[in-house]
Amino acid sequence: MPVLRSLIHLLRCVRLRSCGRRGKSRLPPWIRKIWAYMRLLLQSLCFNSLTNSDVVFDSLFEPIFWTVEYVTRWFGVVFVVLVVILISSIVVIAYIVLLPLILNTYSPAWIAWHVCYGHWNLVMIAFHYYKATKTSPGFLPKEISDTPFVSVCKKCILPKPARTHHCGICNRCILKMDHHCPWLNNCVGHFNHRYFFSFCLFMTLGCVYCSISGRNLFIDAYNALERFKHMDMEKPGIPVTGMGVLLGLLPPGQVHTFQTAPPPYTFKDKMIHKSIIYMWVLTSTAGLSLGALTIWHAVLISRGETSIEKHTNKSETKRMAQKGRVYRNPFHYGRLNNWKIFLGVEKRSHWVTRVLLPSGHPPYGDGLTWNIFSVHNDLIPV
Repeated sequence: MPVLRSLIHLLRCVRLRSCGRRGKSRLPPWIRKIWAYMRLLLQSLCFNSLTNSDVVFDSLFEPIFWTVEYVTRWFGVVFVVLVVILISSIVVIAYIVLLPLILNTYSPAWIAWHVCYGHWNLVMIAFHYYKATKTSPGFLPKEISDTPFVSVCKKCILPKPARTHHCGICNRCILKMDHHCPWLNNCVGHFNHRYFFSFCLFMTLGCVYCSISGRNLFIDAYNALERFKHMDMEKPGIPVTGMGVLLGLLPPGQVHTFQTAPPPYTFKDKMIHKSIIYMWVLTSTAGLSLGALTIWHAVLISRGETSIEKHTNKSETKRMAQKGRVYRNPFHYGRLNNWKIFLGVEKRSHWVTRVLLPSGHPPYGDGLTWNIFSVHNDLIPV
């Protein structure tokens, strides 16, 4: 028996030592971390009987989602700087190129219209873009409260109130989240949704204004550049000098050194025409793309839903239809009331002071509860 126990003890020591050697991997820590993460993803595909196609899809594309979120998080500042540069370039062209043309060619009434509308539109764009980027979209309170919730966030492990969703880029739960906008480097949520939509609206109006009012200038500038191009092609040929006299191309004694006549346009004229073309092309393309986005969000606001709720309401409608029932959006209070709630309009004067002029008033509620009884009874006589 003592011999058998000693043999068993020896075998255990050998096994533990071999296992210890196997456990010591020579791979770098970051490779072992990635390998462990990939094993976890593969194991999650066969976690339990509740696994479905959504779980498989999320597990397979989790690295891609993580990469996109990481890149978007770090390139948000680059997008904001790009927006500021593009808007500033249009403003510089408007002041340096277009304003002198307007003052010299337009009537006093048209000059007053362009100056007043252009500066009002510029102020509205700058104000709402600044507020949309700097205003917090609204986060869940860290302290425990009695706020009713509908689910628990799987990443934050916090109770989520209605209309709250987790943003993988901000890595936080956002109140009434619409989407994460890289051009703002910020989430669009309860407290800055109005600023975002107002920026899109006034930016679209500004682009359409520049595109329509600058159409004739664009055509003239394009034709002028084409004319300059033909002038450059019709310049006199290369003067014959040197060996040309020996070959008999020029008669003896003739002056064979001359200068080409300067072009009938200057570098400044060429740059002015190119600036007008750049402004018109940029504002036209931005007006089309941003206009489509603005119309899309206007439709969502009229329905009382966000971009995320658009998809969830659609799937919920199909699910209820299969049961023979009709799904009704609990946050839809009628089109006009939806706009009143979104814009914060409480009386008639607010359509001017809060919509047509810069205003930093907060939205309805705190983003945690959505009991707007006055709107249900249409008690806002606006």
